[in-house]
Amino acid sequence: MSEQQKALLAALGVLLVVLFAVAVGAGSDDRGDPAARHPLVDLLGRAGGGRSAVDPAGVDADCAEATGRLVINGRCELRIADPGGLRTLILRSPQAFGVRATAPGDADFTVTDEVDPAADGSGAVARVAVDRATTVLVSCPAGCLVTIAQD
Repeated sequence: MSEQQKALLAALGVLLVVLFAVAVGAGSDDRGDPAARHPLVDLLGRAGGGRSAVDPAGVDADCAEATGRLVINGRCELRIADPGGLRTLILRSPQAFGVRATAPGDADFTVTDEVDPAADGSGAVARVAVDRATTVLVSCPAGCLVTIAQD
């Protein structure tokens, strides 16, 4: 190893120690908010592509009023075409509704969720992971309008 390489290696070691000391010193004693997410995480998610939403045109249902718009009275089966990778089916409604779907991957179980409207008036939102052609059951006992969102 040449003298130049040794000096470079030593400088890198010193830099790592300094960065570690700054990181430890800049930390705080609070435990943080588990629901909060650092903006850097969102930036990296956008840069890495993240998961995209299921295209409403790839969803077929007997209760479909229009593409991406479902009128549910009781129960409705949504048939999702193979998305070609992991996608998220995003369902929104001003009323409470239930969702039942098989888990993605090789998992051998069914996921069930009852979603209620948010306290801020933004409605109820369900996010379902889809990685192959599948059927998702949506239920709304009192009847409701559900839209398939892109975001």
